[in-house]
Amino acid sequence: MKLIGMLDSPYVRRVAICLKLLKVDFEHESISVFRTYDQFAKINPVVKAPTLIVDDGRSVMDSTVILQYLATLAGPGQRLFSTRPDDALRAAHLTGLALAASEKTVQIVYERNLRPADKQHEPWVERVRAQLLAAYAELERDLATVALPVDEQQLDAADVTVAVAWRFTQMMLPQIVDQVAYPHLQAFSASAEKLPVFVATPPV
Repeated sequence: MKLIGMLDSPYVRRVAICLKLLKVDFEHESISVFRTYDQFAKINPVVKAPTLIVDDGRSVMDSTVILQYLATLAGPGQRLFSTRPDDALRAAHLTGLALAASEKTVQIVYERNLRPADKQHEPWVERVRAQLLAAYAELERDLATVALPVDEQQLDAADVTVAVAWRFTQMMLPQIVDQVAYPHLQAFSASAEKLPVFVATPPV
């Protein structure tokens, strides 16, 4: 099994960490959708990271779809997704917010770094910025009510996604999302990043 993509992507990193939590053997190929586009296209013509190549050669893409597939491989004892309705609902709520925050971070980075300055549309950037801050505000409110676990043996896919999203945004847009304004998110992410599975899967 091979995971294709760069760990500086929150989507690739969440899959890599979850693979390790499930103790699934895999090979990671750090291939960029930008710098090595042609090489990636030979593996997956859609050029979407992450891409998971399973043992029979077929590919699966989109981080959430990949995690759903991995959960089925792990069987009834899988730890990524709760089967208890209340826990599953909260996990879905947190995951949706964290993925939205990742998406909005990517949109701002692309707008600033890929589009020429004279083509950048500030009303659009401001709208995306507002969405980004709204997602983190909702996550902060939730974590203030019930803290997420920081024991590696208790982490699920939602916990990983929140921690990875926050680290990604802090790497890319610290000037927009001030960590001081989100103490619960910052504390959770800082604790998660010290865990062996996160240390072994750095976002670089």
